Amino acid sequence: MDHNDKRALSDLERIKQAIADDFDEELEMQLEDDRLDELVAEGMSGPGEETLDRKVYFSELFRLQHELVKLQDWVQHKKLKMLVIFEGRDSAGKGGAIKRVTQRLNPRTCRVVALSAPTEKEKGQWYFQRYVPHLPAAGEMVLFDRSWYNRAGVERVMGFCTPDELEDFFRSVPEFERMLVRSGIILVKYWFSITDEEQEFRFKMRIHDPLKQWKLSPMDLESRVHWEDYTRAKEEMFDRTHTAEAPWWVVQAVDKKRARLNMIAHLLSQVKYEDVPKPEIELPPRVRHEDYVRHEVPPELYVPETY
Repeated sequence: MDHNDKRALSDLERIKQAIADDFDEELEMQLEDDRLDELVAEGMSGPGEETLDRKVYFSELFRLQHELVKLQDWVQHKKLKMLVIFEGRDSAGKGGAIKRVTQRLNPRTCRVVALSAPTEKEKGQWYFQRYVPHLPAAGEMVLFDRSWYNRAGVERVMGFCTPDELEDFFRSVPEFERMLVRSGIILVKYWFSITDEEQEFRFKMRIHDPLKQWKLSPMDLESRVHWEDYTRAKEEMFDRTHTAEAPWWVVQAVDKKRARLNMIAHLLSQVKYEDVPKPEIELPPRVRHEDYVRHEVPPELYVPETY
């Protein structure tokens, strides 16, 4: 084997390692889900749903994420405006699904919006006002991790809005969303649906897992008490805000892996995208200067190589 062959083999190994490192990002995220198995082994019991085979899951996820990159290229190329709303009960898996959507996308033109509770100033504004600055511009994809539908859910159930405010919300939403669609925004609304038993299991998992306890807020615990109230609120929300221009799409989310794949596949179907022609990229040659002398970095500046 000559020098060129050895170099080609070395470059191939480096490419393989780079690809493996890229995949490891998803594997690391999946390890968080795998902690469920440890907790089950310690005596906790889940709803018993048969989950999707890991090999099939990763194969399909990477394929769909490749398509998402093509979709984002198309959105940028055609100057489209895409808004995706993620709603559902606490622990329904919205955050994990959003991570899988954005994982391979360009963060400059794909943003996640997760607003905190409104300030006193925002409480005195038009209800939709604080969401408007976050709407997508031309060439952007924006994902709302919860949205203005907080008023139809947690605000209603927990008494954070008055009956008149709720009624005004229901009257306003269809027109507000029609206005967004008329302005050219592609609006997609997802509701992640889980069972009572599955939510109980996921909450218990968070209680017993130190790495996930931060996810369990007092409001989450209170939502268990009000399960039926949230169900009634969801049913009326669907009834009054499911329109031809902005329909709701329900994602069966007891199995997180299937939920992610099904949601991404559906999202891709909402836009008739095509491959975007791209100019060939050539790496320019490195410029070298004879008078440049590289100085050594002082040893004390290096991070200790513990591993």
